[in-house]
Amino acid sequence: MSLVCYTTDRNRNALTPVPVLTVELIPVCDHTHPFLHYFTSSRTLSPALSLAQRAASTSAKMQKTASPAPSGLNPFDDPAGSEASLETTTVLTVDRNATLTLGTDSLIVLDEGLRHRRKCCGLLPSLSKTTRAIPFHSILWAGINDFEVTVHYAQPVGRKGRACKVSYIHYTITDKTLHSHAREWVEQLLNRAYPPNTRRRKRIKVLVNPFGGQGYAQKIWTKGVEPILAAAQCEIDVERTTYRGHAVEIAEKLDIDAFDVVACASGDGLPHEVFNGLAKRPDARRALRKIALCQIPCGSGNAMSLNCNGTDSPSLAALEIVKGVRTPLDLVAITQGDRKMWSFLSQAVGIIAETDLGTESLRWMGSFRFTWGVLVRMLGKTIYPAEISVVTETDDKRAVRELYRRAAEEQEAAKSKNLHTEEEEDEPEDTTSDQQLPSLKYGTILDPLHPDFLTTDQPNLGNFYAGNMCYMSPDAPFFAAALPSDGRLDLINIPGDITRFSALKMLLTVENGTLINFPQVQYSKILAFRIKPRRAAAEAGRRLRARFGQWLGGAAGQTEGLIAIDGERIPFEPFQAEIVPQLGTVLSKNGRYEFGGPKAP
Repeated sequence: MSLVCYTTDRNRNALTPVPVLTVELIPVCDHTHPFLHYFTSSRTLSPALSLAQRAASTSAKMQKTASPAPSGLNPFDDPAGSEASLETTTVLTVDRNATLTLGTDSLIVLDEGLRHRRKCCGLLPSLSKTTRAIPFHSILWAGINDFEVTVHYAQPVGRKGRACKVSYIHYTITDKTLHSHAREWVEQLLNRAYPPNTRRRKRIKVLVNPFGGQGYAQKIWTKGVEPILAAAQCEIDVERTTYRGHAVEIAEKLDIDAFDVVACASGDGLPHEVFNGLAKRPDARRALRKIALCQIPCGSGNAMSLNCNGTDSPSLAALEIVKGVRTPLDLVAITQGDRKMWSFLSQAVGIIAETDLGTESLRWMGSFRFTWGVLVRMLGKTIYPAEISVVTETDDKRAVRELYRRAAEEQEAAKSKNLHTEEEEDEPEDTTSDQQLPSLKYGTILDPLHPDFLTTDQPNLGNFYAGNMCYMSPDAPFFAAALPSDGRLDLINIPGDITRFSALKMLLTVENGTLINFPQVQYSKILAFRIKPRRAAAEAGRRLRARFGQWLGGAAGQTEGLIAIDGERIPFEPFQAEIVPQLGTVLSKNGRYEFGGPKAP
């Protein structure tokens, strides 16, 4: 038997049910003893709790003295009607023993039907919990069909919750007078699951690289990702890439008014192609702002997802895509010879480029091949001489940290005020000038060097690494101070002739994001650079040793230098790079990169 507690609504002079308090009467040894079970929400009233306790203590007396109510009449009915009394509440009563409550940050399910008996240590029976909390962020969709309410959500799986799957709750509303309230409640739930700056039912063009993820990208998409997007009511159009550069062609011809998002089930190569395909269009600027790019991590390097989604799990990334916030992204214009391309991630000459492109034979190692490649080359004291010209904003590490702190505070302030909504981001650009790409302030590699550049020759350069994102691989947040749209490029310079002990110590600091604090590391915020790399001449007595190092590092047979742009190889020739603020758009979890920023030494 259950007693439902009621409290008086002074404004309406009526008794109102408190669905979060119940009294269960459990028969023990032919006597009825009250067992008070309650669940507290933001609407729990202390007078109601006191009333429940008094009711429990006198329950036996009530059973003896109470006379039966007239048939068909409930003395506790609200004269104004149950639907009217619940119009403005966040509680939906679905049957006698179940309620759904919109809490502060979760949907609270209170259901006596969840209680079931199980054995404790195989001896004593115990009761499972009757409540369940589902974070609003995990809710994919909710709907009502007649009197059937269904809520789909992403349920964590595994011991550490490193993946998720689609699950749901389903209830039938037994009180038919609650139909309109139920519809309003479902809309309230969706409003909390999808804040104003998050679009519901995104229209997504999915590009699947069947060769990504060691050949498992298609399986990852079908089993782990597609069900989540479908449960969130996303409109999906899937296309598989079949050759290198295919995504460039798809993006160049894409109907940008038919989609909100392009999702790449791949490594970082496909996003690079999509950005460059959008940049080739006559309406390039509008296309780059209209289409938000995101990554379903299916490759060896999944930097975009790590930075924007905070995970390299395909299923968790799918959830973040569903809930993703449109975020402006700086892009980097690269000119080499008469060619022009766009970079969203990094530009590397030296150890990182050699590790990224020169370890293809070690792909069986997975993401560990990057760590191994860096270790072998740093311990071998490999150098990559070059002439470097840079337009530097600051190379003071304290100033770099301060720039990051101020930008992060401004972003949080804008987020708390909800200064923009999804609809505002989608306003199309009408004029022809607004659709064309902006001109480059510092020219191209073919132009004379701009006077703002400062040129130095570095014969013992070990690593020249410029980045626009923080994470380059799961355990490598190289650019701790990187921001998506601060109008600056982060640059790391490391000498190639540092001691092996220093090299090992430096390598260990990368995972913690404290590389910026290492004395031998030059960390700068820059606007543009030009680099003229050259091959280092091997000393006569060290040629055999150099060849062994190449073999050990996965680059046996390599005869020329390597340059990596977003992990893609370009010719070993001079090139120039310039940051172009807020030209691209991505989906991110919180409107920033998922790293805590540079730490003080």
